[in-house]
Amino acid sequence: MMTDKANQPTYYAPHGGHPPQTQLLTDRAVFTEAYAVIPKGVMRDIVTSHLPFWDKTRLWVLSRPLSGFAETFSQYIMEVSPGGGSDRPETDPGAEAVLFVVEGEMTLTLEGAEYRMTPGGYAFIPPGSNWKVCNTAEQAVRFHWIRKAYEYVEGVEVPEAFVTNEADIEPGEMPDTNGCWATTRFVDQSDMRHDMHVNIVTFEPGGVIPFAETHVMEHGLYVLEGKGVYLLNKDWVEVEAGDYMWLRAFCPQACYAGGPGRFRYLLYKDVNRHMKLSGFTGR
Repeated sequence: MMTDKANQPTYYAPHGGHPPQTQLLTDRAVFTEAYAVIPKGVMRDIVTSHLPFWDKTRLWVLSRPLSGFAETFSQYIMEVSPGGGSDRPETDPGAEAVLFVVEGEMTLTLEGAEYRMTPGGYAFIPPGSNWKVCNTAEQAVRFHWIRKAYEYVEGVEVPEAFVTNEADIEPGEMPDTNGCWATTRFVDQSDMRHDMHVNIVTFEPGGVIPFAETHVMEHGLYVLEGKGVYLLNKDWVEVEAGDYMWLRAFCPQACYAGGPGRFRYLLYKDVNRHMKLSGFTGR
């Protein structure tokens, strides 16, 4: 990864608040059967949620399993105030998780080992893990928490936990793009133990996905930096840092970087498993 100041990663994090009565109601929020856009201006105090066994914590729910919406995962932005956290963060023993820190710092204790996580910090947590989170700093920490029900396969081991940081991973350039399009992959694509990937995609100014991707993987995309124009089904939508998009399986999609700086997003997708056939008789 480049280390010059101009290319240092930045990560947008919401801070809530409440708009004035004089603000216009019109915004960019969209909810359709094929995709949804939750712009950063929606993430206000009034739409936060809370969880059992979490102290001094609130969260914005971006995706949840819901007929006609996200089907394979949930995604939260957690905000943990100083002294807050949880000794029992996950109540579902079958859930795996990825944590990605966008602001502040926290201590993750995972199977007895402590990790100090700062912006760019990434943790994969297998199902059934013993873990906890604590904010011992003087400022709030904000991080993404992506959860998925792990799909066990006989003969395939459950992947081990790991903690890293984006700064420690070299992005892989897409072929024939002259470095304009790159993906930071935290997991080997050929590792069949993993049934989800959470990567960071980076477009330099002028970078583009040059065709309308149409595929079975569901997506959650959170814009970390910059702005771009995204094709979602039949619509071209402008998005910027702090916006979130959900894309249903087979939703046509493409994009181009639309600003003077880099366009970067955190990307979820489900991978490496057969399509579920339960409930379908073929008649």
